[in-house]
Amino acid sequence: MAIKIAVVAASGRVARKVIAEAATRGFEVTAFVRKPTEIDGAAKIIVKDIFALEKSDLENFDAVVDAFGAWTPETLPLHTTTSQHLCDLLSGTNVRLLIVGGAGSLYVDKEHTIQLFKTPDFPADYVPTAQAQATELDELRKRNDVKWTFISPAADFQADGERTGKYILCGEEFTLNAAGESVISYADYALAMVDEIASGNHIQKRISVVKA
Repeated sequence: MAIKIAVVAASGRVARKVIAEAATRGFEVTAFVRKPTEIDGAAKIIVKDIFALEKSDLENFDAVVDAFGAWTPETLPLHTTTSQHLCDLLSGTNVRLLIVGGAGSLYVDKEHTIQLFKTPDFPADYVPTAQAQATELDELRKRNDVKWTFISPAADFQADGERTGKYILCGEEFTLNAAGESVISYADYALAMVDEIASGNHIQKRISVVKA
């Protein structure tokens, strides 16, 4: 029987890569979008705002992917409020919730006291978004009633990067590959996301990925 997944905020570029990757693996994908749009690989497209979703909308899936993104000061808090809304809908169920996270919240020390976005060289323009997703992750950690997984990309997250079909799976710490780079393409990130959906190996954990 095919794995059934829902992708919320499905019209974004990362979401579309996840949907396409999942479809090639034989997953049955339902895309939830705010406005009517065509999405390659989606078996079904449902036009519905995140906050209008109800428990019944998500109860028949194996996993839900939260690909919501916000970039303005007014909307950045929605990272937390949207994922918490999804948590409330999935509370106490076996439906897993996978969050498209950010790199800024990764730790740069083994004691996990300093996050990347708090280091001197972190680009100032990205600090607000990184802070918003760090807060989102902090709130997720409080949810023992939901089978969540937060997946952080590498620092250089490349929309048009190639799909190499390989990646290094890492944990909570900022990690460089053998070439000394922190980079991953959207396509390889999507591969890692779909692998995690298939395996369910990191329940209530944050993981990260970098180009192999």
